[in-house]
Amino acid sequence: MTFSVVARDAATGELGIAVSSCVLAVGRAVPAARPGVGVVAVQARSPRGLGQVLLAGLAEGTDPAVLVRRAAHAAEDADRQLAVLGAAGQVAADTGPGSFPVSGHLLGEGWSVQGNTLASADVLPAMARALTGAAGALPDRLLAALIAGQDAGGDVRGRQSAALLVVSGTPATEEDDGVRVDLRVDDSGDPVAQLRVLRTLQRAYDERDYETLALFAPEGARDLYAALAASRRGDREAARAALAALRDRPAWSAWLAGMAGDARLGGVSRLLG
Repeated sequence: MTFSVVARDAATGELGIAVSSCVLAVGRAVPAARPGVGVVAVQARSPRGLGQVLLAGLAEGTDPAVLVRRAAHAAEDADRQLAVLGAAGQVAADTGPGSFPVSGHLLGEGWSVQGNTLASADVLPAMARALTGAAGALPDRLLAALIAGQDAGGDVRGRQSAALLVVSGTPATEEDDGVRVDLRVDDSGDPVAQLRVLRTLQRAYDERDYETLALFAPEGARDLYAALAASRRGDREAARAALAALRDRPAWSAWLAGMAGDARLGGVSRLLG
């Protein structure tokens, strides 16, 4: 009742999964990932605890093909589907013999696409083409595959939720939890499109793209980002207007006073000084 893609970035070692379904909060149910270990998709009627069991097997050094074979053999319900991707890019998948039609999976070098209760047999090939043909960072390629799957029909029952999860190819540490992207749309009429918006916002935050944030950040914060964007452009009047709007908001005015020494706001101060 879901379609998903798992993949590894050969250049960075990052591991990720993107998934969508006509169920509430698919990001809670299907994806499981551990930095430096692997990514798992557990869908259809597979037991929900299976994801962590499979990750534990990967951490012990068991090959994904062995883990998938064991899980498939032990499954009591034939309506199940799973995919396992290891940190080195080894991948395996299985679709139960009773999985809801149209169902299946496709494997490639360091990736797998899988789905069940699909609108057509075109969904998985479209996802595979989009994944392998897309440029950019792993989260964007995963998202491209998910968009292609939705455009090809997606889940025959409709749309409700989607998720994007990417972790590092090396284990987590005290300084770095290894999570690169963790975005979820739990209930939406067009969850894949909403996930795309969230990814755009996250990239803007990561890259300090103040122009984008000035348009799409929450109300109130937009004025702050407008001031920062204007400072970067050297637009004194726009920066002054944005700061004046911030000062008209009591809570933000107090925050501005407390951030007087912040390097980012220092650029605005210098421009206006």
